[in-house]
Amino acid sequence: MTATQTHCPYCALQCGMTLTPEIPRVRLEPAAFPVNRGGLCAKGFTAADLLDHPDRLLTPLVRKEPGNRESPLREATWEEAYERIVTAIRGSQERFGPDSVGCFGGGGLTNEKAYALGKFARVALRSSAIDYNGRFCMSSAATAANRSLGIDRGLPFPLADVAEARTVMLVGANPADAMPPSMQYLDAGRANGAKHIVVDPRRTNTANGAHMHLAPLPGTDLALANGMLHIAIREGWIDEEYIAGRTEGFAAVRAATNAYWPERVERMTGVPEASLREAVRLLATEGPSMILTARGAEQHSNGTDTAQAWLNLALALGLVGRPFSGYGTITGQGNGQGGREHGQKADQLPGYRRLDDPAARAHVAAVWGIDPAELPQPGRSAYEMIDALGTDDGVRVLWILASNIAVSAPHTSHVVQKLKDLDFLVVSDIFPSETAQLADVILPTAQWAEEEGTMTNLEGRVIRRKMALPPPPMVKSDLTVLTELAGLLGRGEFFTDEPEAVFEELRRASAGGIADYAGISYQRIEAEQGVFWPCPDSGHPGTPRLFAESFPTASGRARFVRVDHRDPAELPDDLFPYVLTTGRNMQQYQSGTQTRRVRALNVALPEPRAEIHPDLARRHGIADGDMVELRSRRGAATLRARLSDGIRPDTVFAPFHWPGANTLTNPALDPHSKMPAFKVCAVALSRVPEGIAVSAVSPDEMVEI
Repeated sequence: MTATQTHCPYCALQCGMTLTPEIPRVRLEPAAFPVNRGGLCAKGFTAADLLDHPDRLLTPLVRKEPGNRESPLREATWEEAYERIVTAIRGSQERFGPDSVGCFGGGGLTNEKAYALGKFARVALRSSAIDYNGRFCMSSAATAANRSLGIDRGLPFPLADVAEARTVMLVGANPADAMPPSMQYLDAGRANGAKHIVVDPRRTNTANGAHMHLAPLPGTDLALANGMLHIAIREGWIDEEYIAGRTEGFAAVRAATNAYWPERVERMTGVPEASLREAVRLLATEGPSMILTARGAEQHSNGTDTAQAWLNLALALGLVGRPFSGYGTITGQGNGQGGREHGQKADQLPGYRRLDDPAARAHVAAVWGIDPAELPQPGRSAYEMIDALGTDDGVRVLWILASNIAVSAPHTSHVVQKLKDLDFLVVSDIFPSETAQLADVILPTAQWAEEEGTMTNLEGRVIRRKMALPPPPMVKSDLTVLTELAGLLGRGEFFTDEPEAVFEELRRASAGGIADYAGISYQRIEAEQGVFWPCPDSGHPGTPRLFAESFPTASGRARFVRVDHRDPAELPDDLFPYVLTTGRNMQQYQSGTQTRRVRALNVALPEPRAEIHPDLARRHGIADGDMVELRSRRGAATLRARLSDGIRPDTVFAPFHWPGANTLTNPALDPHSKMPAFKVCAVALSRVPEGIAVSAVSPDEMVEI
């Protein structure tokens, strides 16, 4: 059988792998791709288990009684499923207007599908109601990078550069668990004498191998960064020549840091003054140095400003744009980079263009063959759209693709209720996720090894996803479904389901934009093992490293932005005295729709565990392995306790791969990025007596134990 080189379906590394169809199963082997260099994690090695899983959706499903989501689901033809969907769309738009129908996408969609989905919403539905789950992942770091550097590409250098840095600070990042193949670069750096600093309230597997571990109180990272900048200024460690020649706005930031003297920052964060001083000394004097942030720093109600504070520090030290040096943010989802570039965001057109920019509207409308006046204006962000579901001025018919918001969104009991408030819900997925089980119609979709397309990894490297085997007979690709539904809505002439044709149109639509793919083709990707954007024409080599000479801002300079610490939207009190923070486990991915169905991964980690410090556990009579209840102002969840002295005694950690953790989390939004505050909420903790039934509940369902 023919071997096909493609890429892992999981995280933004997009590790290379080879698939060979054999009887009875597909053989999967790691490939010597430039990112993973023959390495895979446990999730990658077991990814082929998804292809023939017995839970796989193989036909459309509809409710036995139309309009009654309590009635059982039954198999249906595509024609019947489409008829129900089109009837719901037309009826809602006739009664409530175009914006009453919306789409919710995902960071795992290929570039072609993300592009086509944004176009479908605006051309076929003529609706402003579209956003995606990447709003919950990268939006804060993206917003900070755009306003400071003029561009949002998570890593502005290849991942291999990390191995050459002498000092690396990882803020709210745990690649040892979330992206194990990436650790080869950190390991190589350490082997050559590099020093790594991890900023995390937990002593993670990444922190275990680091030179220093700083454990701030969750929600105080901004104060920590400003405090480090204060020390750098006082000690003369900032790069005055770089600041004068390549940046603007530093005076306001310098003035702001006067309020962040080390003793005060130690009181705010819990990080000792000596550790603050040593960390910034290493960054400033033992270079080249990098500062890399991830969701731990960004998923806050002030996440944009927090990412900005670390960017300010990197700019003041003169790190950005120098070899093996700089600032970057670690994209999480498989196409979390490409998925935020080409139009499935509420305010965006392809090429990272703004939907409210007349020139951008004119350019994209010309590519699409429509009048710019037909394009809707920007719509609501992800959680704002969810919060308005079922209301008179909100979405009443929703199509969700590749996203399980019943598990992954904050305050999930509220989210589930809002999904139930819809007049009609359509979900496209490969498995019957918790969200799909709430739908009127479920559409089965081709998965990663059964489709063609492109992805853009965390470095900005555009790569090919290749079809290794055909999808099951009754399963269609999302591109086909988008094209066929557009046809039934009378807009079929604007769409095609041929992936390369979609990519060719994406190239034209992105041309001249910030994320310019105009010079990238399927053939180049194949020949060069990926092409880094921006790549404005076919003769351009691509851009592995950004900012060497200038920044894509109006002045050509990077912008400092003054930011100040704000307390988290929710603080502990007498009723909810502890801080909950959420994150990833090595064996699971995102909402677990895929990985919770892989036997080997479930054997390794069969259930979620709440990580608790032994001192806190003793206070509540909790032993390792006991069931504990976590309770917030929004709900309660029960998990098994895992005692660890590697977490702060005032903090509890819970993974978000199962239903439960996000029952507790706070939907307070960052004012700039509209990112919810996943990483900080106030909780109470108690041991669950043996024999008590446990589950995740909303406040209305809470009972005293």
